[in-house]
Order: sequence, then structure tokens, then C-alpha cells
Amino acid sequence: MGRTPVLLLIALLATGCAKPHIVVGSKNFTEQVVLGEIIAQQIERRLGVEVERKLDLGGTLLAHEALRGGSIDLYPEYTGTALTAVLKQPPIRDAKTAFAQVSQGYRPWGIEWLPPLGFNDSFAMVVRSEAARVQGLKNLSDAARRSTPWRLGVGYEFTQRPDGLNGLVKSYGLHLEGNPVTMDLGLLYPALRSQKIEMAAANATDGMLAHQEFTVLKDDLSYFPPYECAIAVRNDTLQRYPHLKDTLSELSGTISDESMRRMNELVDVEHKPVAEVARDFLSQRK
Repeated sequence: MGRTPVLLLIALLATGCAKPHIVVGSKNFTEQVVLGEIIAQQIERRLGVEVERKLDLGGTLLAHEALRGGSIDLYPEYTGTALTAVLKQPPIRDAKTAFAQVSQGYRPWGIEWLPPLGFNDSFAMVVRSEAARVQGLKNLSDAARRSTPWRLGVGYEFTQRPDGLNGLVKSYGLHLEGNPVTMDLGLLYPALRSQKIEMAAANATDGMLAHQEFTVLKDDLSYFPPYECAIAVRNDTLQRYPHLKDTLSELSGTISDESMRRMNELVDVEHKPVAEVARDFLSQRK
């Protein structure tokens, strides 16, 4: 037997003896990494299967291509992001319709969306709680009735998104003082504190929203589409592990907006290790 067949046989034997494992991915921000770790620990606890973590991968399209290509088996994604950024479809305001549309759109790629985890990481228009109390602000319609224009702060994408600034201003008749101040998302809350801005286009599960210092104005006209988070998983992975779907579905509906905010706060503000935050969350569910 020549050298090449021997090497081929060794490679085949090594592959055949390789320990089965599942690869969990996530995008590159705190919430995603926390969710990826929760999913990984859930699989390890319930199935006893080795999990490889590819957390903090990058943006939406990179994570999506990793899932399609099979370099990861699953990762958490948001319905609004999948609909607009991946499927290139217009925003849908009804949560059930959006989920159904995304689920159908991913089927040709051999990817299944499991029932949502329970929270909605949509945009959130945030003001200082003191200002909300003094001005009697509870929702965005209240904010639109204010005669004084708002100094608005936004992330870099908000002015360009189909579900962003232009539609918001048009839907509510919101009066703005000049152009919004664009900045990194992490700078929005310090800018609110210093009153450089009066309102910020933030995210509903930001850790800083666990603080009583800030108030989210209710989107009473339901302008922002749903961004429900769910696990997107390859069908061939579900077939390889018959109990995986049930194991992952145990997480569906278990994470509220408030609990996701708190976990983000624990990591970003209190600097708790992600693995510890995930472990504590799963332990509390027993």
C-alpha cells in the first residue's frame, strides 16, 4: 500500500473517531455573546454533547453565511434583522406575520427558526426619567406634542434604515432641532446624562435601561417593527441530534425584555463573566 492511501485511511479513521459536537455561533455584541453562551450551556447540560463556541463572530451577514455554509450549526437572530438585512424584504409590523415570513424565507437554505426566546430587541426612544416626569411624557405621541424641538441622538445606521429616522418623524410628526447627533451606540447614554441630547434612539434591551435614570417612551403607534430573537438552526444538525430541537425549545419564551436588559447590564456595567451570567440564568430556571 502506497503512502497516499495510508494517509487517506488515517484521515478517515480520525474523522470516524472524532467526538460528535455542536458549533454554536453568535454575532459580535454583548447580548449575542450572552445568548450564545446560554444556548451552549443548555446543550451541554441537557444533551451531554460537546459544544464548540464560535461567539463574537461579526455582523449579521457573516453569521448568516457561517450558518448557511455549515461552519456553525446555530445562532440567535432577530426577525426584523433577518427580514430586512438578509431576505431584503420591507419591515413587517405584526410579530407573528414577521416570524412566519422569516421562517418561510429561510427554509430553502435548510434552516429552521425555533419559537422566539421571549424578548423583543427593537428600537427604543429613550429620555431621562426626570425629563419624562416633569414634562408628563409616557409615549412618543406625548413627545410629538411638545412645542420645543427635540435634540435627538442616534447610532450611525438609524438615519439610513427603512425602519429608522425618516419614518419615525413622519409617523409621529416629531419635531427635531436640526439634524440628529450621530455617535457610537455606547455614547448615547452618557450624552443623555450630560444633556447633550434629550432623546436617544437606543435598543430595548440595553443594559443601561435597567437603571431608573432612563425611561423608554412607548411606541404607541407601533411604528417600529418587531425584532423578536429566536434560534436559527440547520436542519441537518437537528436530524443528527434528535433531541436537540426539544432541548433548544425549552428556552423559548423564557427571556423577558427585563431579564435580557439585566444580563446585558451584568456584563457591560458590572463586568461579570459571560459564562457566569449564563450559568446563573439557567440555574434560576430549574
